[in-house]
Amino acid sequence: MTAAADLSILKLITQATIVVQLVMALLLVVSLASWTAIFSKGFAIRATRRETLRFESTFWGGADLGALYQAASNPRKKTGALERIFEAGMSEFLKLRGKGDAQAMLDGARRAMRAAYQREMDALESRLAFLASVGSVSPYVGLFGTVWGIMHAFTGLASLEQATLATVAPGIAEALIATAIGLFAAIPAVVAYNRFAHDIDRLANRFETFIEEFSNILQRQH
Repeated sequence: MTAAADLSILKLITQATIVVQLVMALLLVVSLASWTAIFSKGFAIRATRRETLRFESTFWGGADLGALYQAASNPRKKTGALERIFEAGMSEFLKLRGKGDAQAMLDGARRAMRAAYQREMDALESRLAFLASVGSVSPYVGLFGTVWGIMHAFTGLASLEQATLATVAPGIAEALIATAIGLFAAIPAVVAYNRFAHDIDRLANRFETFIEEFSNILQRQH
């Protein structure tokens, strides 16, 4: 058997110690979960952005507030995040209309929109903490596997009278694979986290701007 065959990645993994194999298996599972979260969160953010643009175009296109509210409150209609924020504020405004002064109606509508805004942000930010944890912890988990594997490799040399590079190379190589898998899990998670955090911040700014502008519109409605 050639040295290249002996140092093939698959063979190194199968011949690694049980601790290093467990570390590799854990990192592969985490990486798979991370990619699942990346794709699902990416699709969710794109859908939210698309629905937000659509509702903003309709709202600022001169649509009637009553018609928009009827459409937003229709349980059979799929609504977007911004539309749900609008529906919460409009619903509270209509409930309080005629039951208090103008400031009370406006404050109630604003509180309802803020509560809806917070629910939407919680939904958008779900799984971001997981991606952040994967990005920060995975390299250290891989490093633990590497340290353990190298320690095991050098411990095995104690029983040999003469140690050569060919003797120690497989043990070190299998240990370094753990670090490589850790980086493979961490790098996409970090990139995705930063991208998603930026996109969510932009959506949050649009939501907050809409809340302020819609509040001004409601102030003129009383």
